[in-house]
Amino acid sequence: MADFHHISVLPNEVLELVAPKAGGIYVDGTLGGAGHAGLVLTASAPDGILIGFDRDAEAIAVARERLAPFGDRVRIFQRNFSSIAATLVEIGVDAIDGFVLDLGVSSHQLDKDERGFSFQADAPLDMRMDRSSGASAADLVNTLSEAELFRIIAEYGEERWAKRIASFIVKARVEAPIETTMQLVDIIKGAIPKAKWEERLHPATRTFQGLRIAVNEELKSLEDGLADLLKLLKPGGRGAVISFHSLEDRIVKEAFRDAAAGCTCPKELPICVCNRVPQYKVLTKKAVKAGDEELNVNPRSRSARLRGIEKI
Repeated sequence: MADFHHISVLPNEVLELVAPKAGGIYVDGTLGGAGHAGLVLTASAPDGILIGFDRDAEAIAVARERLAPFGDRVRIFQRNFSSIAATLVEIGVDAIDGFVLDLGVSSHQLDKDERGFSFQADAPLDMRMDRSSGASAADLVNTLSEAELFRIIAEYGEERWAKRIASFIVKARVEAPIETTMQLVDIIKGAIPKAKWEERLHPATRTFQGLRIAVNEELKSLEDGLADLLKLLKPGGRGAVISFHSLEDRIVKEAFRDAAAGCTCPKELPICVCNRVPQYKVLTKKAVKAGDEELNVNPRSRSARLRGIEKI
């Protein structure tokens, strides 16, 4: 597994927000290359526990190998982080001291052509985090209606040319199934007038993002998993979430804002009658971004946005 390449983004900032301590119980909902998990385990020595999750079998194998030196301080599960609450019940954990979610696709997944995440090389059009189940991107582009493809590309990919791209996909698949990344890239390039291609953004970027989100049900998983993690936090417990596009960041920002809200009475009422007091405190007024030093080492951290929260 030595070829599994992934550089954890904002590592120092994550540690500062989560503030791991000895004896604490922590959740890493997106193990990836186990970078953040290793830092949390080191900082919570000698007896902090980390419970890790990932859907990707290759990531799980790497995490087991890299975290083996921490022995029985680590529990690892190949599951979506939306199932964290149920899993913790299974193992007898009813509260946690902190959590980390790094929502990005790992460098390994992007760089390994056969995973089908990248539009830079020809490969089967897959995009599944867990390749053992669920529909692939090829399944979606070959079976969904034009209206549903338009919705996915427009809503999840935030692509202004979504209508034309969906139309071109449906026309192309009549001639032959769309089975590879380059087939789809060529269709997208044909749908977007060349004069409208953005200078620093590949024309397929947004469509691939939209399909990846749909294939892995990423936004629904984020909403469900984040809600459960917030409920599981002990008083004084902290969470940190790194997102990589505006849809994810908006969900995190709104979830944290709602959790930290106090009175919810209508503004026209002269006094509070709900008696709701804030149970959480947002630790980041604005999303934390990577600095120049990190950007020089890891350009993919450019789009990372980190937010933190604490249970009061």
